[in-house]
Amino acid sequence: MSGHKRKEVAKRMARIHGHVHGIMQMIDEGRPYSEIVQQISAVKSGLDSAVQVIVDDLVEDCVANKNNRQNIAQSVLELRQVVARSH
Repeated sequence: MSGHKRKEVAKRMARIHGHVHGIMQMIDEGRPYSEIVQQISAVKSGLDSAVQVIVDDLVEDCVANKNNRQNIAQSVLELRQVVARSH
């Protein structure tokens, strides 16, 4: 993964981490389940967004390395594995 994409993913993951911490506080405070589920949904969306950044970067890498068949094959394999694990 490229350096700028790693920073973007790390930033998203830090935000998600904070969100999860907030959900734990909500649970401890006895907040309504509807609010908790809404926040969990936001975390899931954030995770999906992070995966999308990674997939996009892999696709860009594959296109950038179009002249090197071995790198393309490796990138495609990695892309398939990431997509398969994201479901």
